[in-house]
Amino acid sequence: MARTQVAIIGAGPSGLLLSQLLHLHGIDNVVLERQSREHVAGRIRAGVLESGTVDLLLQAKVGERMLSERLVHDGFALGFAGSSFRVDLKRFTGGAVSVYGQTEVTKDLTDARLAAGAKLIFDAGDVSLQGFEGPQPTVRYSHAGRTHTLECDFIAGCDGYHGVCRRNIPAGASQSFERIYPFGWLGILTDVPPVADELIYSNHERGFALCSMRSPTRSRYYLQCPLDENLEQWPDSRFWDELRCRLPERVGESLITGPSIEKSIAPLRSFVVEPLKFGRLFLVGDAAHIVPPTGAKGLNLAAADVRVLYQGLVEHYRTGGTELIDRYSEICLRRIWKAVRFSWWFTSLTHKFSADPFNHRLQLAELDYLTGSNAALASLAENYVGLPIEDMKS
Repeated sequence: MARTQVAIIGAGPSGLLLSQLLHLHGIDNVVLERQSREHVAGRIRAGVLESGTVDLLLQAKVGERMLSERLVHDGFALGFAGSSFRVDLKRFTGGAVSVYGQTEVTKDLTDARLAAGAKLIFDAGDVSLQGFEGPQPTVRYSHAGRTHTLECDFIAGCDGYHGVCRRNIPAGASQSFERIYPFGWLGILTDVPPVADELIYSNHERGFALCSMRSPTRSRYYLQCPLDENLEQWPDSRFWDELRCRLPERVGESLITGPSIEKSIAPLRSFVVEPLKFGRLFLVGDAAHIVPPTGAKGLNLAAADVRVLYQGLVEHYRTGGTELIDRYSEICLRRIWKAVRFSWWFTSLTHKFSADPFNHRLQLAELDYLTGSNAALASLAENYVGLPIEDMKS
């Protein structure tokens, strides 16, 4: 039987970031991940970081490569009615966002943890949690043909929407809120220069499109599609034709095409579980909440959770107090619901929800109002850049 102070379930960005921050404050932890290291490293995810997330990565001493390779964007474009309008983030907020892929964040964190001799256990199977409602939680898991038991003070559930931690919550102890969207995102990754220097969110009568990027030579493009679509129905040629159709004409004419190196369809949902704390078990990131990727809030919300939790744990091990970790759920949920609201609103504004032309006309009217109102643009920019991360002591 082994012992640690904090058992972290999940080696995605939130689990690794929490592990790194705790390590820097002398708090022992073990990270258990059911997938292989190669699988975790290869997952394609979001790439827009709020300034608060950038600051947290710098605090964790894993931001050097990010600072040298990131693309700093102080604006983005809205495409609608055949034209394009730039939202000036810097003008309305004084801030910007950074484009740096989640895959790269995961690599930086993994390298830092392994260099520090971290206890990272990949391919951990049959993970189960016991005793987290009392003072001595345990985690059982299998690895390399053996069963192991890990005693700990706290458990951080960073294992995503389909992970085991939320499933271990006793029946009736939590409440879930969910909205399933009637479409998905068909995305491709391709080694061609982006069509523009900044992201383009395009509303079109045929459906939503997004032009994004990972670097000056690697692009990430998305199309709204039905949930029952099959990837075999979408050869690269069809994808490029449809994308060009949904973009403002001037943008479509500038599109550089090439073979896809990754292609996938992702469903969209909004999901929140309350509370986020159950005794000595804390839900973090996608284990606790999911938002549509439209507003690029998923990874940033997870980082905000990590910031609150690690500060509370550091305070606990320094003073023995529990006031801060007891407020973990309360503080995080305030930010989570604001991000859920923004992601839902931005998705509703840019996507096709029905064939009713009345709905599309309403969207165009709102976009026309939005782009002509400094007050509305300031609100959009403030939410897109990221609301301030609240101090736990406030």
